[in-house]
Amino acid sequence: MTDLHWMSALELADALDAKDVSSREITEALVARGDALEERLGTFLHRTSERALEEADAADARRSAGEAKSRFDGIPVAYKDLFVTKGVPTTSGSKILKGFVPPYDATVVARSDAAGLPMLGKTNMDEFAMGSSTENSGYQKTRNPWDTERVPGGSSGGSAAAVAAGMTPWAWGTDTGGSIRQPASLCSLVGVKPTYGYVSRYGMIAFASSLDQAGPLTRTVADAAALLEIAAGHDAMDSTSIRDERPALLDGIDGGIEGLRIGVVKEFVGGGSDGVRAVTDEAYARLEKLGATLVEVSLPSFQHGIPAYYLVAPAECSSNLARFDGVRYGARVEADDIIKMTSRTRSEGFGAEVKRRIMLGTYALSAGYYDAYYGKAQKVRTLITQDLAKAYEKVDLIATPSSPTTAFKIGERTDDPLAMYLSDIFTVPVNLAGNAGISVPAGLAPDDGLPVGLQLIAKSLDEPTMFKAAYAFEQDLGFATSPEGRASI
Repeated sequence: MTDLHWMSALELADALDAKDVSSREITEALVARGDALEERLGTFLHRTSERALEEADAADARRSAGEAKSRFDGIPVAYKDLFVTKGVPTTSGSKILKGFVPPYDATVVARSDAAGLPMLGKTNMDEFAMGSSTENSGYQKTRNPWDTERVPGGSSGGSAAAVAAGMTPWAWGTDTGGSIRQPASLCSLVGVKPTYGYVSRYGMIAFASSLDQAGPLTRTVADAAALLEIAAGHDAMDSTSIRDERPALLDGIDGGIEGLRIGVVKEFVGGGSDGVRAVTDEAYARLEKLGATLVEVSLPSFQHGIPAYYLVAPAECSSNLARFDGVRYGARVEADDIIKMTSRTRSEGFGAEVKRRIMLGTYALSAGYYDAYYGKAQKVRTLITQDLAKAYEKVDLIATPSSPTTAFKIGERTDDPLAMYLSDIFTVPVNLAGNAGISVPAGLAPDDGLPVGLQLIAKSLDEPTMFKAAYAFEQDLGFATSPEGRASI
């Protein structure tokens, strides 16, 4: 049998059904893999290995009794550390939440647990999901398994690195402006940002509430569809949760893309590094070979996506993060009075990037500047939504690179916030509009040999078409499921 740590979740499910392996054996293999690599990669903030093994034993007992919770009962999973987990520390990558142990589970965690997925632990992330490199964590830097001198992307970098290194077959991340798709691209993974409201945000520590969305990071498209199915669906605890029924994403995923119209964005042609452009051009040609028709579409408002996002998202974060005051939970720095205590707690508890965004957001929302900044950003957001709607009158999907570059060196962009922010130039507009997007491995850049991802953007709630196209591309390329498509660590 192939090394258990490189098997997909669907392959592991089949092996469990055939009684070729037990959940304990799978979990032991993943824990051992984590023991061997964690010190080098820094993927987890809190590992729950003993709990995972206990839950694996329980899954094996259920299967023996013919009472499996789901097809994937017994297949472990990891969570980005902003999903609250009952009895397990949750920090959102911030020192201000050091020692916080939640009294309840996020809906994503509860539904994964209801499917029988043992918890391997909580993964590292940029503090409060603010970053594109996982260098903004209050605790440690995560390294890319493809090259440990480079970043894994962010903010879901810990989840991405853990999956890419074979420490878990799949993991949950969140995407506010590209925080699943960009690390997926940099680590040669499949990463999905579902339609806004597709997955409940209940129990996710908020960054920007109108943009945040949970999604899977996996090594195959089918695994991403399977994990998304587990947690998707209406949740009364989230007022933004969509009430529509979610289709079974694995059904018909192999339907192909013959006759599909795929848009290529006029304003993005020639965008990205030389290596990214070369791989992306090959990806477009592959889509045509598979039977799709490429259609040029114009999305002029996309060029304003980054500045609009960096007004809308900081404005929301400045409001959301006001709750971290040292009074109710998390860290507290003692002082003579409550004003000094709150000020010192926030000063010491928040990192530099979080402080930067809080100040940006507070300024944009302040009297005299609201209309000039935040109001205009919201108008741009409306234009982006309208431009996408107009494009979808001509096409079924839109294709772009996922990231403008391959993985960059650790420390390379930490002193240049604008360069860091531009890492999400292709992904941010999708969050502003609320559409669905997926990044799928497209190959290795010819100049540096590092992974490149192809992004497919769907209409809202058209995840089935998006998954069909991503699956067809993946199966034809054969890269994601081959040794060539795996990190060598």
